[in-house]
Amino acid sequence: MPRVREGAATKSPEHHLQKAIAARSANVRAKYARLGLSARARLDRTTQAMLLRQLYLAHFEARRFAEALDIAAQLIQLQVLADVAHQDAARACQALGDLDRARGHLRLAARCCPASRRAFHLWTLGGLLYLEHRYGHAVSALTRAARWGTTDKPLYVGHLALARCAQGESLINLDGIIDQLEAAPCGQGYGRFVLGRLCSYAGRRDEAIRYLQAFVRRTSRGRPALGIALEGELAEARRAIGEMRGN
Repeated sequence: MPRVREGAATKSPEHHLQKAIAARSANVRAKYARLGLSARARLDRTTQAMLLRQLYLAHFEARRFAEALDIAAQLIQLQVLADVAHQDAARACQALGDLDRARGHLRLAARCCPASRRAFHLWTLGGLLYLEHRYGHAVSALTRAARWGTTDKPLYVGHLALARCAQGESLINLDGIIDQLEAAPCGQGYGRFVLGRLCSYAGRRDEAIRYLQAFVRRTSRGRPALGIALEGELAEARRAIGEMRGN
């Protein structure tokens, strides 16, 4: 644990947590997370978990993935938002190239989470399997995500359709799936990646390029952790744009 300055030690863990959350760089985020964890004031488990997660994000943003995984393991042991901790561990494992462990953590997240978050964890698992080109397994996970989905259901249905297209299926309702995702709030952000790839399968080249470019721009300019977590999707989007342009 780093040496703490006299004045910093008198600040509450919650003060340092707010500073860590607002930090604009990984080093500053890590600094305040560590100050919060070493503060003299009593540290409740929820605040401890939130500070540890900020330290995880700092390591992840700085591409210190082994250190990030170690912090995620501490979060899992703390048993506060365990499913979120398993999701974080999965991202670190994926970045380290340990896809078996990444899938294991996502399955555990889906088992121990509240029902309201099960669809998200299953969708993340399906997305990882899709990037691995294990389309049959991706279809299975995404089918379950779509079954559990509520607000983001059009995204899960769209991703399921994408996995089915990737394994060679011809979907007669593909345009309808695209239209539903376009009209939903979840069609923004990651939805742009799914829309772009679906449009490419539907023969809607110009729309596909537009959606994929929007996804690349937004993801590349967002928080570093997001760009790192979505490196597989970014690579596929750029490759697809190049192919459609004939590069």
